[in-house]
Amino acid sequence: MATQVANRPIDSEKMNALLHQAVADMGAAVHAALIVVGDRLGLYSAMADGEPFTAAELARRTGTFERYVREWLNANAAAKYIEYNAANDTYSMTPEQSQLLSQGDTAMDLPGFYHAVASCMKDEEKIAGIFRSGKGFGWHEHEKGLFEGTERFFRPNYLANLTTGWIPALDGVEAKLRDGARVADIGCGHGASTLLMAKTYPKSEFFGFDYHDASIQRAKEKAVAADVGDRVHFEVAPAQAFPGKDYDFAACFDCLHDMGDPAGAARHVLQSLAKSGTWMIVEPNASDDLAANLNPIGRVFYSASTMCCVPASLAQEVGAGLGAQAGEKKIREVVMQGGFTRFRRATETPFNMVFEARP
Repeated sequence: MATQVANRPIDSEKMNALLHQAVADMGAAVHAALIVVGDRLGLYSAMADGEPFTAAELARRTGTFERYVREWLNANAAAKYIEYNAANDTYSMTPEQSQLLSQGDTAMDLPGFYHAVASCMKDEEKIAGIFRSGKGFGWHEHEKGLFEGTERFFRPNYLANLTTGWIPALDGVEAKLRDGARVADIGCGHGASTLLMAKTYPKSEFFGFDYHDASIQRAKEKAVAADVGDRVHFEVAPAQAFPGKDYDFAACFDCLHDMGDPAGAARHVLQSLAKSGTWMIVEPNASDDLAANLNPIGRVFYSASTMCCVPASLAQEVGAGLGAQAGEKKIREVVMQGGFTRFRRATETPFNMVFEARP
């Protein structure tokens, strides 16, 4: 191998560009752990108001050790996640930094994503093992930070789009929900999407299903806290066998590609819908052309898919392994295999495609 590389000419400009990228990636990779630490200790939230702090002041406010806090602050300043004022040796956050790092119900809960990243790193030995064996690795087998991180990362996207853009883009669905409908949220996780719909459409009844019992328990707790437990019901059930009939609306949020048998899930959704029912499928935005997905967003999705999505699918019956960048063509094929006759892309965002399927 070394001889083969030595005999191939090196383009110094390309080498330098790759090294610059590698240095940036190394900084981002190491800093990921510090984002989780800052989130756990409340360091970002303590700085959210934009007031300047010395390291000692921030340590006192958060009950942490000053020397560690100073190093953490310097790393974040180097990452441009906080600001440093050399004139008075203080640190602060801009409104933009505060929104991304300390306010989970706004545009993005960035620390939430890094809790998921930390979980993946903790599982890397197991994932390396399945590369050799070809076995799957179930969602439930991951370190617990993945479940919290996934909810926190996706929830702001749902808050921004689900009831204001995605559901209104469907034919006649919003009117049904406002009048009172039966809704199935399949693969609901901690129930972020279910509870958001329940709060927006108080006349409708919602049923959230997920095969992961710990997630369903967390969803039940959140339903009680949100005071919607009388019309939001969570139950442990797989996508191919969740209970109930005559649902007016069913939804799958960022999970169809994780399923071992997505076509089987589609068949069961069809059998569970009312004749005039609608199925909404929200999937990561991806082109059917692989080359078009080789960009920064695609890098995130393909990496997450390697660690979580494909292993989860291969751990289940059939093991279709669609992956997070399956694209519209493959999703359409799966839905039509399930017996649906109408399928269209209703809307999209830079991160998601929203499909509408009807019997």
